[in-house]
Amino acid sequence: MSRIGNNPVAIPEGVTVEVKDNVITVKGKLGELTQPYDAVEVKVEDGNVLVRRSADNKEQKSKHGLYRSLVSNMIEGVSKGWTKELELVGVGYRASNQGQKLDLALGFSHNIVLNVASEVKIETISEKGKNPIVKLTSHDKQLVGQVAAKIRGFRKPEPYKGKGVKFVGEELRRKAGKSA
Repeated sequence: MSRIGNNPVAIPEGVTVEVKDNVITVKGKLGELTQPYDAVEVKVEDGNVLVRRSADNKEQKSKHGLYRSLVSNMIEGVSKGWTKELELVGVGYRASNQGQKLDLALGFSHNIVLNVASEVKIETISEKGKNPIVKLTSHDKQLVGQVAAKIRGFRKPEPYKGKGVKFVGEELRRKAGKSA
C-alpha cells in the first residue's frame, strides 16, 4: 500500500488543476505545467487532488505514489517555485551571466558557456572573500534539477580539498591526504 499516494494534495488559492484525456494541467502565478499519466485515476474534489488505483498489480502500485508526488511538485512549483544554489569552491573559479548565458571559469583552459532554458532564471552572486554562488529558480522542479546537475557535472567536488561545483549545504565525503 502506498502511503504517499493515499494522501490528498491540497490546491492553494490562485492555482487551478485540470484533468483531461490522461493529462494533468496545473496553472498558477509562476507558470503552467502539464504531465501525462497512466495506470491510475486522478480526480479533483473539494480543493484537493486525489490519486487512486483500481487494482493492486505491480504497475499501478509503482505509479500510485509517483504521480501523487509529481502533482504535488507541480502545484508547489507554480505557486512558490523551486530554487537550487550551487557553490563554486576553488581558487579562480568564477561565474557570471548575461541573460540566459552562464559563463563559468572552472580551471580549464577555456571558460564554459552554457545556454540555459528560458524557463530557468539564473542569478550569480560574487562577494569578496566568499565562494561564487549560482542560483537557479523555476516553476519546474525537474528542469531546475537537470540544469543544476549539468553545471555540477562540469567539475564535481573532489574528495581531498573539496574543490569543484557543489550544492549549497551538501556534505562532501572527505579523504585524508598523503601521510608524511
